[in-house]
Amino acid sequence: MSRLAERFAELKAGTAHNGRKKALIPYVMASDPSPEITLPLMHAMVAAGADIIELGAPFSDPMADGPVIQQAAERSLQHNTSLHDVFSLVREFRQQDDKTPIIVMGYLNPIEVMGYQVFAEQAAASGVDGVITVDMPPEEAGGYIPALRSQGLDPVFLLAPTSTAERIKKVAAVASGFVYYVSLKGVTGASTLDVTSVKEKVAEIRQFIDLPIGVGFGISDAESAARVAACADAVVVGSAIVKKMTLNTGKTPEERATIIKEISDILSAMRNAMDQV
Repeated sequence: MSRLAERFAELKAGTAHNGRKKALIPYVMASDPSPEITLPLMHAMVAAGADIIELGAPFSDPMADGPVIQQAAERSLQHNTSLHDVFSLVREFRQQDDKTPIIVMGYLNPIEVMGYQVFAEQAAASGVDGVITVDMPPEEAGGYIPALRSQGLDPVFLLAPTSTAERIKKVAAVASGFVYYVSLKGVTGASTLDVTSVKEKVAEIRQFIDLPIGVGFGISDAESAARVAACADAVVVGSAIVKKMTLNTGKTPEERATIIKEISDILSAMRNAMDQV
């Protein structure tokens, strides 16, 4: 059983930490705002209540992302962050934490350059558990999915408010780990979250998919996290966290500590609110 499957099984059974039932999945861009902050931040996020970590791999044209995460990618690329650096971070994280699942989220171009099989082998060897490739639709993933599966990696696919039943079935045929429902039309960082519509769409997706359903986009605080947790299996939070990277450059220990505390406080509040659902 993969780490992702094991974590969701624990949550469903109520045997996860303190009887948690819903997963909290924070997103952070590797090496943003400095290479030194990501590893301690990952451990701090787990301590604050994260069940799974989504680790961003920077790309120069992040088409699905709004300004906040676009700028995070730019800051990361200023440090020449590559997929190899992302894998090194995961390898270091695994020296202290062999339980928390890690999903690498990024875009197809750097993976194409590396090659599907090499990417899958290096990701798995570093301790990655799943991959979200934003611009890889299931129709075009014929060579990609076998490479991931050969290394025990879960391909996590996106669904949207506009996804039809036919589309949901296509994703159901190839996805594993969980599916990621993008709750809003538009890019990351949008702020208008209609929880009633989310609930209705999640119910529709469940008709076709047995996997856990995570919901992201538009979740900015403890209240919205709790409301989404009431209908989904996981809450994904990205822009609300990445915004904290703009507090300072993260070059000094004091600056890094400020960022880590701000993010830990956000996640702790979300965790507490979610656990009350």
